[in-house]
Amino acid sequence: LLLAVLLWAPWRALHGAPLTELSGDQDFQLFLQRNLEFTRKIRGDVAALQRVVCDTLQLCKEDELQLVRQDLAIAQAPLEQCHRRTFQAETCFSQIRAGLRIYHGSLATIRALLPRHAGLVETLQLDMANLSSNIQQQMEDLGLATVTYPTENQDPVPTFSSHFHHQVGGFFILANFQRFLETAYRALRHLTSL
Repeated sequence: LLLAVLLWAPWRALHGAPLTELSGDQDFQLFLQRNLEFTRKIRGDVAALQRVVCDTLQLCKEDELQLVRQDLAIAQAPLEQCHRRTFQAETCFSQIRAGLRIYHGSLATIRALLPRHAGLVETLQLDMANLSSNIQQQMEDLGLATVTYPTENQDPVPTFSSHFHHQVGGFFILANFQRFLETAYRALRHLTSL
């Protein structure tokens, strides 16, 4: 119940966000619909990789791995600009693009961890690059300012002290990325209802 309240509360704040200048634009609505589908596909690919990690590495439950997580430096891409009461499309889109870049680099960890699934990881990275490009193009088409959020250390690929830490790190990269995608999806969906 607490989780449901925590997930619901930030989205309640979005309902007051006026974006009337975008809401009637048919091209913008088409962009949103296409990229909602694209985001859904990416989420499905991440979920498939999560199932592989669960099936092959027996790493399935986040709560069982929390103690190990504390020893790992796994980036969680921020999306607070997609939650705030002062929600603005350009800052949210910029954070989505920055997060996609972070996870694009982090997926090298997954490719190294699951070499038999490198094709799925590469497809996922290509889809992420295309989604980022779609958002950039839409921002330019709408005349929205592009905001770049600096990231620490230029998004280094995580390094791990042991094979087990590499496995757990891969688990958390995918879990964080799935949460990121869910937030991005809700932000895009919210924009369709304005």
